[in-house]
Amino acid sequence: MKTISVGDLKARFSEVMEAVRRGDTVVVSYGRRREKVAAIVPYRQIAKRGKRPLGTLAGKARIRFARDFSISDEELLGA
Repeated sequence: MKTISVGDLKARFSEVMEAVRRGDTVVVSYGRRREKVAAIVPYRQIAKRGKRPLGTLAGKARIRFARDFSISDEELLGA
């Protein structure tokens, strides 16, 4: 796994994309401390994962709301 700064990524974008195309993963670092903030991975790595099944907690968790429970759209979206 190769690490590259944002500045180097901007300057060598095509080269980095070619490395990713070959199957390499490139980590992007940012700032003076070179904090690792992102990774560029080949698409085929994430495409393999497939779809996540819905209801993974089926039979493991339950929820019940009180009869007087209500929530507005604004409250829900602000949470």
